[in-house]
Amino acid sequence: MKRPPEPPSPPPPSALPSSPLPSFSGRLHDPRTAVSAGRLLGAAVGICFATGVISHFLQHPPGWAVDVLPSRPVWGYRFGQGVHVASGIAAIPLLLVKLWTVYPRLFVWPPVRSVRHGLERLSVAVLVGATTFELFSGLLNTVQWYPWPFSFVPVHFAVAWLLVGALLLHVAVKWPDITAHWRRTSQASAALSAQGDGADRRSLLLGLTAAVGAVTLTTVGQSFTPLKRFDLLAPRHPDHGPQGLPVNRTAAAAGVLPALSRVREWRLEVTGPRPFSLDLAALRELEQHAVVLPIACVEGWSRSAHWSGVRIRDLRERAGAPPGTRLRVVSLERHGAYRVMEMGSDYADDPLTLLALRLDGQVLSPDHGYPARIIAPNRPGVLQTKWVSRLEAL
Repeated sequence: MKRPPEPPSPPPPSALPSSPLPSFSGRLHDPRTAVSAGRLLGAAVGICFATGVISHFLQHPPGWAVDVLPSRPVWGYRFGQGVHVASGIAAIPLLLVKLWTVYPRLFVWPPVRSVRHGLERLSVAVLVGATTFELFSGLLNTVQWYPWPFSFVPVHFAVAWLLVGALLLHVAVKWPDITAHWRRTSQASAALSAQGDGADRRSLLLGLTAAVGAVTLTTVGQSFTPLKRFDLLAPRHPDHGPQGLPVNRTAAAAGVLPALSRVREWRLEVTGPRPFSLDLAALRELEQHAVVLPIACVEGWSRSAHWSGVRIRDLRERAGAPPGTRLRVVSLERHGAYRVMEMGSDYADDPLTLLALRLDGQVLSPDHGYPARIIAPNRPGVLQTKWVSRLEAL
């Protein structure tokens, strides 16, 4: 007699995860690695912030500073802005490694364990957001791509201060961990190395250093011209452009081509106690001076060139304005944030500041400001006004 089949056994109960958060078994997500990557990132961000503040005040000086900003050294803005862009680009791989090192800590539970831990998480949220925004918006600025509805310069400058505030708060709340793991020979660092991670950590930091070196080498040539042959990833090459010099804003983009087609009607108006005007032929008959000055733009590219033209201080003196008088420079442009520029007295007094008519021995091309443009030492490119039509002694 056959026995009846046994009923099927019920399926085992499904195992519920002990925690709704993921677990991480990867190595090097430790304080020593975080501190090692963080101090490199902090150095790059600090240099980028300091040079950015200098650049901002040279480009957008407050009223009280217009006559205070110096025109020397002639290479000052070129050096500072080149370092600003280079350090910002170098900080991108540093940021990515730093985030990779610490991201498991975003999944700790409970999310806030103490006041100090809450401050740490708040500082991390603001710091990561501000740093990511600053580095990647700055990178897009170097290629002049602005996929956002706000003005780049004031927002970029404001978020930089937010970043610094969050960084100071983060350092303050993490100071015990930072000091404990700052040196490789410290007790806490030695304990981590005893787990066998030392060689892997050195390999990670060596690879990070190589990545920083690679992105720097392939971009810094746009401003440090001895390395221009390696300028593979930068958006500009210092020798590419009309008359062998890059331009950001062409005559067509500025809308001045119709005015340049009537250049025989063009006259330079100079106001002051004894106002006067000159056509291009009369301007060329004045005493001409030659200088070697860099053109340096906020996007990070720069190059020195030979310029010739009439000294600004000679034109101001002819108009009866005394030394120390600042100038307002007006362009033929009808629109644009920099069509009107104020030049401080130190720049106007400098013998190297010219109303340039020639570039490298050739008449200025339309894209370089024909018939006349400003060239001055230690000056952002956006303030080297092109297509000048009027000088007003203030």
